[in-house]
Amino acid sequence: MPMAAKVPTANIKLKRAYDKPSPADGTRILIDRLWPRGISKEKVALDRWMKEIAPSTELRRWFAHDPKRWAEFRRRYRQELREYPGLLEELKSLARNGPLTLVYAAHDEAHNDAVVLREVLLGR
Repeated sequence: MPMAAKVPTANIKLKRAYDKPSPADGTRILIDRLWPRGISKEKVALDRWMKEIAPSTELRRWFAHDPKRWAEFRRRYRQELREYPGLLEELKSLARNGPLTLVYAAHDEAHNDAVVLREVLLGR
C-alpha cells in the first residue's frame, strides 16, 4: 500500500476567527466545539465547522487555556484525536490539495487546539 503524500507545511495555516478572512486562506474550517462569541457566520466565512474534532468539553474545561497545563493538554488532545482517523484524513487530503486554514477562537495563539491539530496533521 503506497504511503500517502506528505502534507506541505505551508499548506496548513492557523487563524483566529476574529481575523479577517483572506483568499490565501483556502479552505477555512472552524475546529472549535463552541461558536466564537460575538461574530456572525458571514464574518467568519467558513467552508465547514468540524466541531467533532475539537477537544472534548471535559478536556477544554480542564485546560482552561492555562499555559502551565499545555504539555498535558497536548498529550490528552492527541489521544482524543486518535478516535477520528476519518476526519484527520479528510483534513490532510484538503491540505495536500491546497491551503487549509484551521480557524479557532482562543486568544492565546501559541497554546490552543489548532496548534496541536496542525502538528498532528503534519505528522509531528
